[in-house]
Amino acid sequence: MKFLLFGRDGQVGRALQPALAPLGEVVALGHAEADLSQPESLGPLIARHRPDVIVNAAAYTAVDAAEDDRDRAWAINAGAVGVIGQAARTIGALVVHYSTDYVFDGTALDPQTEEQPTSPLGVYGASKLAGEVLLRDSGAGHLIFRTSWVYAPQGKNFPLTILRLAHERDTLNVVSDQVGAPTPAGLIARATVEALAAASADRGKLGLYHLAPTGETSWHHLAQYLVADAIAEGAQLKLTPEAIVPILARDYPTKALRPANSRLDTSKLRAAFGLTLPPWQEGIRQLIRTLKTEGRL
Repeated sequence: MKFLLFGRDGQVGRALQPALAPLGEVVALGHAEADLSQPESLGPLIARHRPDVIVNAAAYTAVDAAEDDRDRAWAINAGAVGVIGQAARTIGALVVHYSTDYVFDGTALDPQTEEQPTSPLGVYGASKLAGEVLLRDSGAGHLIFRTSWVYAPQGKNFPLTILRLAHERDTLNVVSDQVGAPTPAGLIARATVEALAAASADRGKLGLYHLAPTGETSWHHLAQYLVADAIAEGAQLKLTPEAIVPILARDYPTKALRPANSRLDTSKLRAAFGLTLPPWQEGIRQLIRTLKTEGRL
């Protein structure tokens, strides 16, 4: 099986490369080789490589910047995904694509299912939802995974930001009225491989799925958990968990609105593929151990 992976250098792309390797040849492309802001360039590229599976881990993820950079966000998150779907259909390839909890407005009281109405609050969520629709309507066989609060030991993400600030500050304000499940890129990669293997054998399993760890937390509690675990592992920090102050989202204004409820119901994924999803705390503990081992804690 031959894979064509877009987004090689991103958080999920880095995790996917070793996870996919046992399944076959992986051609991993970064921005320099595959510029998704130029969707028209992707068709010939895909035709030249003729993969069995296209895995799109590339995205425009700067939520606030997208409000002023609408055309670029839309090209990468929507237009390019539509082209990938059309090219995949032409050569009979499957597509794996990643979406986001931001397709919802976050007003639901319970974890959100794949069947619930979508209502994105900003350009980022709207462009990601448009990408889902374009891929679905392309006629290509596909797996779409909506994830939430993605992080990895590299890149720009909330856990790494909190740990950096914990070295610099002795107090910190963090939003407490937005809840979700922080999802490690490694879990996304492992679940992708398992689901792809099953869906390749049974096309009835293709479709849209929610992918996140079990449990839920707020940004504020996540920050406290990160700092407490880092200290327990020997990190010398200025910040203590008690010095992290809870604030409301309205007191931390951002250009783009965020959903208050980012919880995703993963029942469909677990039932279809027999996956056991770990509690969110497990991924955070693994992150701390990795950073300690690498001397970055």
